[in-house]
Amino acid sequence: MPDSEDPKQVSKNDLHNSQFGGGLINAESVNAGRIGGDIYNIHFGQQAVASGNSVQSQSQRQRSLSEKAYTLQSQKVANLRTALVIETDVSRKFQYEQQLQVEERTLKELGDKLDAIERQLQASDDSGLAANTTIYIERPPIEDKCYKAIVQPGALIRLKAPQRMGKTLLLEKTLDYARHQGYQTAKLDLQLADIDVLANLKTFLQWLCIDVADSLEREPQLDKHWQEVFGLNKNCTRYFQKYLLSVTDTPLVLAIDNFERLFEYPEIFPQFCLLLRGWYEAAKQGDKIGNIWKKLRLVVVHSTESYPSLDSNHSPFNVGLAIDLPEFNLQQVTELAKQNELSLGEQDLSGLMELLGGHPYLIQSAIAHLKNQQVTLEELLRLAPTEQGIFSDHLRQQLWHLQHNPQLEIGYKKVVMTNAPMRLDTEVTFKLHSLGLIKLVSNDCVPSCDLYRQYFSTRLEQVNLG
Repeated sequence: MPDSEDPKQVSKNDLHNSQFGGGLINAESVNAGRIGGDIYNIHFGQQAVASGNSVQSQSQRQRSLSEKAYTLQSQKVANLRTALVIETDVSRKFQYEQQLQVEERTLKELGDKLDAIERQLQASDDSGLAANTTIYIERPPIEDKCYKAIVQPGALIRLKAPQRMGKTLLLEKTLDYARHQGYQTAKLDLQLADIDVLANLKTFLQWLCIDVADSLEREPQLDKHWQEVFGLNKNCTRYFQKYLLSVTDTPLVLAIDNFERLFEYPEIFPQFCLLLRGWYEAAKQGDKIGNIWKKLRLVVVHSTESYPSLDSNHSPFNVGLAIDLPEFNLQQVTELAKQNELSLGEQDLSGLMELLGGHPYLIQSAIAHLKNQQVTLEELLRLAPTEQGIFSDHLRQQLWHLQHNPQLEIGYKKVVMTNAPMRLDTEVTFKLHSLGLIKLVSNDCVPSCDLYRQYFSTRLEQVNLG
């Protein structure tokens, strides 16, 4: 539509030649059955898509298809919003309003499914790296603190660090230590929880009960121990107390990984935090009930502080033992190279850390490629911030997170384009820190490594700071 044209003078059918995914559509044909159906076909991979120069994994192809579906649906929603603004016919305006609600729900569903694919890819990437090595680099005195804490009655340990800093590996070491003490262990990875599980608090808490019972190789017996007359948190508490803790003298370690996933679910997050805090406080009592709860040891693993608002008296994030997992130092990177039988001098390792900092995932990836002689150190350093570098998949994944959250994208551009620490909105800061993209200097932000500064200063160059 030309800039000089009055929107109200645009005819219904002309409006309706708005651009959609590279083609023109008529607004009267904007409906889920015709266009929405095509979008879902793309999302579920029912349409043929030309492959690129390299063969992608199934999950990567699914992500590519889903991104296209999400983009098309976003454009469709934008077109309907435009139609709604300029339409003057009351009846047609009502139809657009109804259709827009449907299409916005579809867009959210596509976004949720795309998020799930991203979580699967990250979990696969993390587990693949762990599977390729049995090497664990200790960061004293952190491990010793965890081992001493886990044997304390009613313990609560909080492991915190940005993504891919080694939290899950430390968790596994701690659980392994607990098992050697004869303890029972159960681990929940919320990153792998289906969206349906997070639909509401009741579904989530029942899933928790069943999953823990399954980890302990016990029959769920949820029907027997879950009584609708009680509230949801009370039911979950009764289940643990009467069915999982009272029947044995053996302590139970319950580990919850990727806890920050719940931040996005306001119906679940505060109530579940209140529940965990209640269990922790119950273990402090000196009566019969307190002795039962002393057998439970909690380990909560999360990638950032909880930015959702919580009453300090109801939060599990201000009690127990807090462990902030730091980056590797030069001595630890040297030890990692040595255990991989990789001969690198101090100058080479310093050059690697100049680019990557002490980020465990990036350092381990680099050393793995150097060990397998897939790339020389000189090539690795030169190509690292490009699409030809060994970190290209990881960098694109981080870019995807930014591009699908405009606030993060704008905020991070400010960080990488500025040579001084940058103050950002609190929630944006927490989310960027959770992704591992920034380090905090007091309350200000700097890029967590030079690799990110180089790559993202180029990719975000065209972003409008507003």
